[in-house]
Amino acid sequence: MKDYIELIKRLLEENKTTGENHSEDMLHYTRMNLKRLERWLSKGKLNEATKAIIAKITKPQQWIVLTEAWCGDAAHSLGFIQKMADLNPNIQLEWRLRDENLDLMDKYLTNGGRSIPKLIVRNQEGKDLFDWGPRPAEIQEAYLTMRKNEMPYSEISVALQKLYNKDKGVSIQSEIASGIEANL
Repeated sequence: MKDYIELIKRLLEENKTTGENHSEDMLHYTRMNLKRLERWLSKGKLNEATKAIIAKITKPQQWIVLTEAWCGDAAHSLGFIQKMADLNPNIQLEWRLRDENLDLMDKYLTNGGRSIPKLIVRNQEGKDLFDWGPRPAEIQEAYLTMRKNEMPYSEISVALQKLYNKDKGVSIQSEIASGIEANL
């Protein structure tokens, strides 16, 4: 995570973000998301049920997260994924930029789109155990409803921010823990 955050900061110093679009909007999203990510890393809490399930992982797993610095959903999820991975030395966590790994991303589309973040969990033989993302199911449902109702993106992003803040990472933990538990 440290390398990922350093990359974002270095790019911002150059008035860039990850990916090809370095517009003022994308730079603004990247700055906001860096603050959100650092806040969740600092203040986000893992619940005891999640910790217990993570502790049950006894064989090596590879966790690959596809993300981009400008992605608001990633800003709310990555800190919790990092905290979970930190609990167990059997978890090898890798961060990959979506736009530099489209061949991988295209194997894990959401409703035909390259939605991120996407967590891919594999066993030590490289077999997929499960994947998660781009957002918790309840927040995804709200997002799809807002899109269906043609809500402007500026309003959608504010509504999603409020949902993530209210949830405090509980749904992210629960859904990833369920995927782990199903594959123990």
